[in-house]
Amino acid sequence: MKLYIVRHGETDWNKARKIQGQVDIPLNEFGRSLAEKTARELAGIPFDLCYSSPLSRARETAELILAGREVPVIEDERLVEMAFGEYEGRCCSKSGWDLPEGFRRFFDGPDRYLAPEGGEDFAQVKQRTGEFLQELYGNKEYQESRILITTHGAALAGLLNNMKGRSLAEYWGTGVHKNCAVTEVEVTDGKPVILSENVVYYDDEVKPWEE
Repeated sequence: MKLYIVRHGETDWNKARKIQGQVDIPLNEFGRSLAEKTARELAGIPFDLCYSSPLSRARETAELILAGREVPVIEDERLVEMAFGEYEGRCCSKSGWDLPEGFRRFFDGPDRYLAPEGGEDFAQVKQRTGEFLQELYGNKEYQESRILITTHGAALAGLLNNMKGRSLAEYWGTGVHKNCAVTEVEVTDGKPVILSENVVYYDDEVKPWEE
């Protein structure tokens, strides 16, 4: 089984450094361009199926990558972005910070992060993304399949945290992946091996999301 895990393309809220969470913000034109450029580089991969977050920015990224192909796209709620409750829509950039000081643990201490009203903590996201992976690994029909997965920054980090067997304190690993970055994983007998991580197929400049 080969997995190609992709963070969605850019949205206007990404550009403004607003916390999106589970608000359904669509791709902007630049985000669509990134997805189209990624599609050209992945054109030679014969995908058998795709799993996507149900949010439109992830779903459209999948559709752009798979344009012209008869590849089924299956929406799975476990791939949705982390819920931020009352913090959704607020700015998290260094210059426009509009959040309580305790939210800095989101970046610097995920194991100590306290979810706001209506939000999730990292343990919850790790659990649901881990359950998704275990179900996928165990599906006998998919053992020789090439699968595209389109998701979001925090949810993608949860997938990788599970794969690497790391603690919540190490949740972010190498950091938030770039928009439309691709991570390739080979799974054999339920054991994942990350072949490449956070690879982009465009020359456009995309600033780190926390800046």
